[in-house]
Formats: sequence, C-alpha cells, structure tokens
Amino acid sequence: MIELSWPQVSARRLERAGLGAGPALPGPVDAVAAMCGAHAQVMPAAEASVGLRLAGATRAHVRDALRPGGQLVKTYGPRGTVHLLPARDLPMWVSALSSMPGERNPHAPHIRMTPEQTERVVAAIGAAVGDGELTIDELSERVVAAAGPWAGDLVVPAFGGQWPRWRQAMSLAAHRGAFVFGPDRGRKVTYTRPPAGTGAVADGAAELARRYLTGYGPATPAQFARWAGGPVRWAARAFEAAGVEEVRFEGRPAWVVAGDTAMPGEPPRGVRLLPYFDAYVVAGQPRELLYPGAAAGRALNRGQAGNFPVLLVDGVVAGVWHQRRSGDRLDVTVEPLRDLGPARERELEEQVERLGKVLEARPRLTVGVVTVGAHA
Repeated sequence: MIELSWPQVSARRLERAGLGAGPALPGPVDAVAAMCGAHAQVMPAAEASVGLRLAGATRAHVRDALRPGGQLVKTYGPRGTVHLLPARDLPMWVSALSSMPGERNPHAPHIRMTPEQTERVVAAIGAAVGDGELTIDELSERVVAAAGPWAGDLVVPAFGGQWPRWRQAMSLAAHRGAFVFGPDRGRKVTYTRPPAGTGAVADGAAELARRYLTGYGPATPAQFARWAGGPVRWAARAFEAAGVEEVRFEGRPAWVVAGDTAMPGEPPRGVRLLPYFDAYVVAGQPRELLYPGAAAGRALNRGQAGNFPVLLVDGVVAGVWHQRRSGDRLDVTVEPLRDLGPARERELEEQVERLGKVLEARPRLTVGVVTVGAHA
C-alpha cells in the first residue's frame, strides 16, 4: 500500500488549490471549482479567496463572473452555508446535496414543519422566484400566500428576532435547486431561479466525492461528511461509488481517487494569506497537521477552522491576521506565531501587496498582535 507523508500531501493540495509555486489558476470559475466552492457568507473574504488564486485578478473579476448569466452562482452549498459555485457544476451540486438524508430538526416541536408542509414550502419558493428577483420580504409574501398562513408564523429564533416558519426550509430548497441568490437590490439580498439547464444529474454525490478527494485527499469518509454536512454513511456510499483507492497517510488509512497517487517531489514552500473561511483550511484535514502546536489554540475556534484569517507558511498555519478598510486604505495586521526571518518577511510584504490589488485598495502592513476575536 502506498505510504504518503504530510509534506507530500500538503504540497499537492497547495498546487491543486492554486496556492503553490506553480502557475495560478486560469480564471474565477476554475478557482472556485478547484476549491469545491468558495464560502461566501462574507463576500469580501470570498472575493479574496478567489482572487488570491489567480494572476492579476481583482474583486471586479469575481463580481463579473457572478453577474446574471455569468460563470458563478451564489447559493447554499456544503454545510448549508452560502457559497459561490460554478454555474456549470450546479446540476452536480444539486444532485449531491439533495441526496443527503434529512438532518434532525434542532427546533422545538411547535416550531417545526411536517414533511408535507416542507414540500409545500419548497414548491412555493421555486414557483415564486420563477417570476424574477425577489427580496426576502417579497419572497415571504408569496410563499405564505401559496403554502398557507401557518408558513408565516413568526416562530423561528434568529438574530434577536423571529423569522417566519417557512424559512427553516431555505437551505433545503436551495439544495433541491429551487433558487439561487440574485443580484443585490441596494442593500437587500434577492433570490431568483437557477440558470437554465441546471437540473439535477444522477450520482452527484460520487462526483462531488471525486472533486473533494482531488483537491483535499487523501481523506476519509468521516472527513468528507464533516466538510459536506452529511452523515458518514452517505459519505461512505459516495466514496464507494466514486471509485477510490486506499493509501496510508501518516500511518493511517485514507483514500484518494483510484490511480491519483502522484505527489510533488518537493515539500511546500512559501507564505500565503488566507481570508475568513477559506476552503483550503476548512476542508483540510487532519487539523493537527494543518494547525500544528500553538496554531491550534490561536487560529481554531473550538476546533472549527475558518473563523480567523490565517498566515500559511510552508503549508501549515503559522499565524493569524486581520484587515481594516477605510476608503481605499487597507490596514493589514499580521500576527506570526514564530519568527519569519528576512526572506519570509519579504514574502509576507508581497502577499499583502497582492491582497491589496485583489481588493482594489492601498495596503499597509503591521506585524503585531491581532486583537479582534473569532468571526461568528
């Protein structure tokens, strides 16, 4: 059985993510596909994640790809969180995410919807967005009119207030392909129908497993399940259908796509800045190798990755950073967890300059303590 080390795997993952020493990825859709989706709950972070993987790109390139009819869509992706996904891959994502068994409803019994009510809400959402782009209030009005007054009961706790009952089904409806996010209307988010020709395909879970293993393997079904937000049994079936090969990764069993065992000849080198919820750290496992020593205590939030922007040095987390924008000025504070030395300090300065270009701002670097806490 093939034995793989952390330096080999780390170098391969970085190369495939567009974060290694090799050529940058060709364009936004290629970057997002290689990432298996870009987390987009915080859009400036998503723009940075994608732009830093490209040569000469700015946030404008990402925004152009996200326009109606563009190469990217925004919708609920893995773990029920908002992601940018390639429009061309939406059928695969719909097939994969809709194949997950339903999760246990965390709400009290008086808040939950019955399976029949859930189906009525999903159908109502799909019908409502067929007429164009709707704000959440406009969408709510149509869903309640179609499903019944019970759908509008303000019973779901949310951000110190109450949401209508039907909103429990938003991520499920997205996973079924009922809607995607539309262009913002001023400060308001809108929802619209998916691009034409993006219906579900067969066996999307197997294809998603292959894409995940291509970018982040070797991995286990449990790690894939954690990343996707599904149960381990679902993930194990996806691995089996994907056609995988068992290897030994740092002495433990793990899997890659069958035949995909080539590794770089050199260990990872270089300095990178990765923003909030960057796919590389959210998907990367095992955490104890990606976040060694003091990095686990400083850059993880109760074991969860992504809540802090991180400094990556030679393939491992070696610090945290924070940005503060005022007009076109971008103040970047980086807190290394070890001495970088002159060469890596120069690389860090280059990375801050690159971040400024991506975000269309004038950056200024401060090396010091980051006092901002974890992003919720």
